[in-house]
Amino acid sequence: MTPQEETVILEARDILGRYLSQNPVIGSWQALMDYCALSVRGPIERFHVLYLDRKNRIISDELLSTGTVDHVPVYPREVIKRALMLNASALILIHNHPSGDATPSDADLSMTKEIQKGCRYLGLTLHDHIIVGAGMELSLRALGKL
Repeated sequence: MTPQEETVILEARDILGRYLSQNPVIGSWQALMDYCALSVRGPIERFHVLYLDRKNRIISDELLSTGTVDHVPVYPREVIKRALMLNASALILIHNHPSGDATPSDADLSMTKEIQKGCRYLGLTLHDHIIVGAGMELSLRALGKL
């Protein structure tokens, strides 16, 4: 990525962030995918969680963990603890695969299942886990993995 491209991406994130703070509902699937692609794509793995209220408005987009080129540590307990602290009703997990291949790993699937179990037990809704690759985003819900 060139320095100019990095600058454009940072500016786009700022614009999107300002837009979402004024219009905190992600109104369509494509808007969610665009947001995910802009917020987490990069050279190292990043794990974000969108915490949502009962009307699926974003309470907070939180970067919970950064990792290496092929791994990011995720602690289901911390994901759920933060949801409770924010009084969130639902969440969407988002992370990137710097390799460009958005195919979920066994670890991705296992971690998602653990978070899903905790959410179910505490009355939270896990809407999706989206993995961002090079020019594409995959939804675990759409793949039938949730």
